[in-house]
Amino acid sequence: MAVPDPHRNVAPPGWPREVRPPDTPDWERTAASWLLDLCPPDYRRYAGLRKHVVVLARFAVLHVEAGQAACRRGLSEARADLGQVAGAEVVDAAIATFQLEEARLLAVRRGVGLVEEALRGRRYVARL
Repeated sequence: MAVPDPHRNVAPPGWPREVRPPDTPDWERTAASWLLDLCPPDYRRYAGLRKHVVVLARFAVLHVEAGQAACRRGLSEARADLGQVAGAEVVDAAIATFQLEEARLLAVRRGVGLVEEALRGRRYVARL
């Protein structure tokens, strides 16, 4: 019986919990499911994205980055745009929401980038 290699099947920090580590059974299926959940629902219609998970990962990266850009724009324009139609308390709450979403998307972007790298063949080694 082969001795398990402790350096295989390592998921780096920031790896999404919903995706099994690379090279474990069904890891690409779990990656595809998670990536599709990140993308607009219409992406599920495209057989090419479901069939070629690495392509789906690239689409997901770009989609998440677009969300990050939208948050940055929302933050930079919130006071000027919303101040005309809402009170200071509402504007402050909107800014806080943009900040929370920006932080969430930062973590998602890291995870989707790691999954894309793994789908392209990059593997991580456990360090002590």
